[in-house]
Amino acid sequence: MPLITNHLEPWHWAIAGAAISAITLLLLWVTNRRLGISTGFENLCALAVRRPYFRRSELTRSHGWRLPFLAGLVLSGFLSSVAGGGWRPTWDMGMLDSTFHPGVLGKIGWTLAGGFLIGVGTRMAGGCTSGHGIFGLSNLE
Repeated sequence: MPLITNHLEPWHWAIAGAAISAITLLLLWVTNRRLGISTGFENLCALAVRRPYFRRSELTRSHGWRLPFLAGLVLSGFLSSVAGGGWRPTWDMGMLDSTFHPGVLGKIGWTLAGGFLIGVGTRMAGGCTSGHGIFGLSNLE
């Protein structure tokens, strides 16, 4: 199935799996650190919000590597879109549009509500599903 944004064929899933495995193992062996995107979001929040939760030492100690890592994710996404033929923003929400016809404000509300619920679930679970799947299962946690 071609990608939604530029209709290119995606790489085989095993290539992405091998790359994620190599990156996470390298991060563990070299730095003894876990890869986590939701913790990276906490790092970003800590730059703007002066609450004790965002001032805990385990979070502030990771700014030096996690913030450049997040910047690298954004940069690599940009470079991937340029290499794939460019990126154009879209309001297309697939089946949601064809079923409910929510309009622009409805889509914004749907996106904000979904983001909020994902954030709440991530905090309740102590991290995101990708982090638990990559590190938690492999460490039997």
